[in-house]
Amino acid sequence: MSMADNTITYEDFLKFREFFYRKTGIHFEDSKRYFVDKRLVERIEATGSGNFRSYFTMLRFQTSGEELQTLINSMTVNETYFFREEHQFKCLVNSLLPQITKTKKPGSPIRIWSIPSSSGEEPYSIAIYLTEFWTGIAIWDVEIMASDIDTNILKKARAGKYSPRSVQHLPERLLSRHFKRLPDGDYQISDDFRQAVEFTRVNLLDPDDTRPYRGFDVIFCRNLLIYFDDLSRRRAADVFFDALNPGGFICLGHSESMSRISSVFKVCKFPEAIVYQKPEGR
Repeated sequence: MSMADNTITYEDFLKFREFFYRKTGIHFEDSKRYFVDKRLVERIEATGSGNFRSYFTMLRFQTSGEELQTLINSMTVNETYFFREEHQFKCLVNSLLPQITKTKKPGSPIRIWSIPSSSGEEPYSIAIYLTEFWTGIAIWDVEIMASDIDTNILKKARAGKYSPRSVQHLPERLLSRHFKRLPDGDYQISDDFRQAVEFTRVNLLDPDDTRPYRGFDVIFCRNLLIYFDDLSRRRAADVFFDALNPGGFICLGHSESMSRISSVFKVCKFPEAIVYQKPEGR
C-alpha cells in the first residue's frame, strides 16, 4: 500500500466523526484528529481495504457489524484503577444503601449497575467495598451488573487479572485477602468476586441494548458523559432515569453534573459525595 492510500483527509475525518457519533454518541473534537486518524489507518491496513473510502463503505454496510465493533474497541479509552474516587463508595455504604433499604421489600435484591465498566476495576471495587464495609451484606442479596461497549475490555474484566498499577491504591490487607499474586507479577481477583459481577456488552445510546436494563437501585456512570455532546448526554440521562427504581441514585464523575444535563433528577448532598436521585413516585 502506498503512503497516499493511508491519507485521511479532513473531509474523511468529518465523515467518520459524524458516523461514529451517530453509532456511539461519542464526539471527537478536532484536537483528537491525530488519535482518530492513526486508528483508522491501522484498521484500513488490517482489513486490506486499500484506502479510507473503501474501508468506510465496508464499515457502514457490513451486515455482521464486526468491523464496527473492532473499531469501537480501538477508539474507546479505558483507564481506571481500584478504589478510584473512593469517596463515592463510602457514600454508597454509609448513605445510599441505608436509605434504599428503608423502603426495600425484604427478600428483593439490591441492584447496582456500573457503566462503563471498562476492565472491571469499578464493579469489583463496589463488590469489595460492600463485602468489607457494609454490614447489610449479611442480610441483603446484591446483584452487580457491569456493562461496556468495548468487547475486548469486557474479556479482560471477566478474566479479573490486573497490573500492580491497577491495584496500587488498595490497602495491603485487602489486596492479600482478595487477590492472588501471579508469577508474572500481576494480580488475579478471587473467583468469588468474578462470579459476583455479571458483565454485558451495552451501547448506552442504542435503545435495543438498554431497554432490558430496568429496576436498578444505584448506577455508577463515571467519566463517560464528558465524551458526549449535550444531545447524547440528555439521551443518556433518559436511559438512566428509566433504568432506576423510584428513589434510586446515580453517581457521576467528579467533573460531571447531572444538573447541567437534565432537570428530572434531584440533587442529593451527602457527607461523602453529591449524587443524583430519581424522585420517589416517578
